Amino acid sequence: MRSGSSELLLEQQQQELRLRKIRELAPKKKNGNRRFRSWRERARFYGTSTLAFFSVTAGASLLFLVPLYVDPAISTLSHDFVEHPTLCTTTRREDLVGIFNCSWSSCREGCTSDLYRCVHIYVTFIEQNITIPENMTDYSNYTADWEQSNEATLLVNIKGCGYPPTVTCKNFNNYYGVEGAIYPCFYSRKNKTVVLTSYNHDDQVSMIIHFFVVPFVITVISSIALCIMHCDCRCKKDRSHRRNRPQCRRPRIENLSDTSISTRVDMLTPAIEVYKPPL
Repeated sequence: MRSGSSELLLEQQQQELRLRKIRELAPKKKNGNRRFRSWRERARFYGTSTLAFFSVTAGASLLFLVPLYVDPAISTLSHDFVEHPTLCTTTRREDLVGIFNCSWSSCREGCTSDLYRCVHIYVTFIEQNITIPENMTDYSNYTADWEQSNEATLLVNIKGCGYPPTVTCKNFNNYYGVEGAIYPCFYSRKNKTVVLTSYNHDDQVSMIIHFFVVPFVITVISSIALCIMHCDCRCKKDRSHRRNRPQCRRPRIENLSDTSISTRVDMLTPAIEVYKPPL
């Protein structure tokens, strides 16, 4: 009986040891060691995430918005187009093929694509300030009394390119590329060889503000806020070059005056005379 009871005790002890090892080897629950964040830490975490998101998004958007919208808007404003439309007349149209013949095009879809086919549309316009009557569709009789300018190139915009559905070159060429067609247009005061089919000064300014100024301001403000939250942005003076000077210095011999030296010699002479070394 004693041997049987002892064996049962040993088995129970072994089972307890096995259970302990299994508990030690088993993965601990995450909720057990979870540290609860305070409201300040949570606000700091979510604020950092939000500011980083705005900073990265606005900064990356500038890479795409500047060449697509901002640069053409600035170029359009720099050409100083007339604010009120005049009348243009298409004189001729050229359909060219070949990369050497197509240095420019009145309209092309895709500003970054290689230009193998191009359409050159040439027009003349009325340089005098005129007032176009509203709801007028037939301009042939209206332009007969005005003097026409020299031949100029017609462009869909200042870059002569765009992306659908904003710019559809097929419709543009079919409408404006017909010889003798008369329509409202805008010419440049600085370069009278450049003519656009549509122009609005306020739209160009708003495009610069919305696509450049706003993302740039968001990027700068969010970056400054992140710097203030996580970095020490204060300007500190570098005082490492300054050495710790001793509070007091011993006087050097060369700094002593001649009178002080003579007084010390006079004081030492009687002591030298009294002391005589033995022979």
